[in-house]
Amino acid sequence: SEVITEGVNYKMNEFQAAVGLLQLDHVDGYIIKRSIISDIYRKSIKEIEGLKCTPLPPVIRNNYAYFPILVEDSYPLSRDELHEKLWSGGIHTRRYFYPLITQFPMYRNLPSSAVANLPVATMIASKVICLPIYPDLSKTDIDRILDLITP
Repeated sequence: SEVITEGVNYKMNEFQAAVGLLQLDHVDGYIIKRSIISDIYRKSIKEIEGLKCTPLPPVIRNNYAYFPILVEDSYPLSRDELHEKLWSGGIHTRRYFYPLITQFPMYRNLPSSAVANLPVATMIASKVICLPIYPDLSKTDIDRILDLITP
């Protein structure tokens, strides 16, 4: 599907808020589990030529909600090829910053949306992919993901 017009930012209803409040009792444990997965990914990806972990943000406390990596030109696959390989292996990844908002129909004809005006954003958008990271991601699945991304 494609975004065809501007939207609005709807807020959650009372039921969604109640469920969210119940999750707060578990959030610290979830963050710890995701930080462990992040550490495993970072140690392994450091050894893979052409893949680069993005730096951890300089925040007081990271929530490890996403795990973006950069697929550099020295990696044997493009970001999109790696995305397809992982999906074919049953691993659901996300191409981050894809497509750029400037490519949506309502923005693409604006002069400021020209690719020539956005070289860094365009380049990064073609290289970033998010690996799965959630509290119950098993060691078996982590190993399978790492096996699939290792050339």
